[in-house]
Amino acid sequence: MKKETNILTKGSTRRSFLKSGTVAGAATMGAGLLSAKAFAFDREDEDGRAPITKGDVAILRFLQALEQVEEDLWRQYAELGGTQDNEFSGLTGGNAAYTQALQLLDGDMPQYIHDNTDDEISHASFLKNYLESKGAASADLTHFKVLPSSTADGAQQIGRLTNLTQLTIDTSFWSRYRSITNPDFDPNAPFAQAVPSLNIISTPLSEKQR
Repeated sequence: MKKETNILTKGSTRRSFLKSGTVAGAATMGAGLLSAKAFAFDREDEDGRAPITKGDVAILRFLQALEQVEEDLWRQYAELGGTQDNEFSGLTGGNAAYTQALQLLDGDMPQYIHDNTDDEISHASFLKNYLESKGAASADLTHFKVLPSSTADGAQQIGRLTNLTQLTIDTSFWSRYRSITNPDFDPNAPFAQAVPSLNIISTPLSEKQR
């Protein structure tokens, strides 16, 4: 009977230990969570949002710079071959010959160019405004706009970050998968240009489309 009592006592002690240990562990874990939560709250701004870090600013500024380069590229496409309207500045009527050549590929190409340009403008603007709203300096590439514009009809004569004075497009993709020749078996097989006038590499657009 004494042995049995010891067993019960030991069992009771073990259960008590597990119970008290569990409570203690939960309390410790809870305290840790509370501390972490308090730390997170300490880092928040007055509006309840976590502050932007120097690393965040560097990444966003880099992306904003890239968006400015993309905007510069697409603006030039839009000036020559995009839908001409008043949604954004710089459109002066387009280049009829270039636009017609693009439409041989896809009748919606002018609208596609226009919409992509609009997107790139908004991307660059959004990142600039966000950085400035956080008190961070945005990237300004204006002083790098020193490259000449195309002299083709429709192009603004302003400084550029990029140069598209020769707009050549490889349109062999159009015939590549419409040909009886399988490009997967013969990667060097020649495929005809769907729009040959867009692939004249030796003649700049400024001379070809004047």
